Amino acid sequence: MNGMTENHGHVPVMRDRMAELLRPGVEKLGENAVIVDGTLGAGGHTEYFLQVFPQVSVIGIDRDPIALENARERLRPFGDRFQPVQTRFDGLAEAVDEGQGSVVERAREFGIAGALFDLGVSSMQLDQPERGFAYKVDAPLDMRMDPTKGITAADVLNTYSHGELAHVLKFYGDERFAGKIASAVLREREKEPFTTSARLVELLYATIPAATRRTGGHPAKRTFQALRVEVNGELDALKNVIPMICDRLAVNGRVVFMSYQSLEDKIVKKALADLTTSKTPPGLPMDLPGTAPQFSLVTRGAETATEAEIAENPRSAPVRVRAAERIALPDGGVN
Repeated sequence: MNGMTENHGHVPVMRDRMAELLRPGVEKLGENAVIVDGTLGAGGHTEYFLQVFPQVSVIGIDRDPIALENARERLRPFGDRFQPVQTRFDGLAEAVDEGQGSVVERAREFGIAGALFDLGVSSMQLDQPERGFAYKVDAPLDMRMDPTKGITAADVLNTYSHGELAHVLKFYGDERFAGKIASAVLREREKEPFTTSARLVELLYATIPAATRRTGGHPAKRTFQALRVEVNGELDALKNVIPMICDRLAVNGRVVFMSYQSLEDKIVKKALADLTTSKTPPGLPMDLPGTAPQFSLVTRGAETATEAEIAENPRSAPVRVRAAERIALPDGGVN
């Protein structure tokens, strides 16, 4: 660990491997290289990239104004090499295509050298109990990454129909007892609306069978994950951003996704498979004009963290990493 990274509490998840994956695009573009950190959070990955790639500039995207302000202060020593943008990460197209400033202008002119998406909730947000992401402390049921916009987790619990709520819990949380939990929520909210996490956790303990509670981690984990994904539209944003970033990569530019739950990883896996597969009809001996893939897979399957990386940051344990590199432009060019 070195410098400010150590001062901010932990080593970013797989930071050295992330830098290694992004290096080819950075070296190709040299002093014109721009990395997009699509999930800036506390700024740990961006800080490391700015340290190990002295020629690089970074566009840091986050919808959370608190995270953005903290990261801006943390990265102040790097001056105009860092450009923050407040938006959900699928606002990337507008940020790059219409944004102002020298960093964004270089990204437009030369293409993006690399991009990182460290998905899910950040450790910084988990460490702020008042945000309502953590189930181990009693806090308002908010869970919005941008606390100025949209519905809260309490709104979901208090207004969704049984079917809507059960779908959210089952699809986004893989919760076996989604229907049973939804029924219990509807009964309880008739007595009093949900406002804080402790009451929801108590309901989950009462609803999920004891035998199930003894395995599989905390009984609230899946429900809290599902509510967070619903409140923040996380899966829709992920589906939207993949073609956006790939369209704006330079040749040799790479995009890297770090997923912590299976739904995210499935979306990334399918999208990257589509991007790296020829569109020529099966059986032909060579690609027809305009059908060859413009991208190639960098990772074989999903990479996982090493024991050493998990020791550096335990949050690395569930991560699945997938990456792709641009190998050609739409016209077939490679420059």
